[in-house]
Amino acid sequence: MLMAHPTVLRNLVEQYEALRLLHAESGSTEARQRMDDVAYTLCVSTGTGDVDTALVAARHRLPGARPEDDSVLTA
Repeated sequence: MLMAHPTVLRNLVEQYEALRLLHAESGSTEARQRMDDVAYTLCVSTGTGDVDTALVAARHRLPGARPEDDSVLTA
């Protein structure tokens, strides 16, 4: 599997979190589409099937993550 660069992952996580804080899922059609696009890109970039797992996987790959601790991925 190709691995997304940590900068790309950080940017995607930040975009998704900002959209979620702004309640984009209940906003305009464009806001919902942007949130869906970011969620999809996160899933593809991390090789996961849902956005919650993608967020965990992305955060796990960012600098400063404890790579030896994969307990959140096996839960």
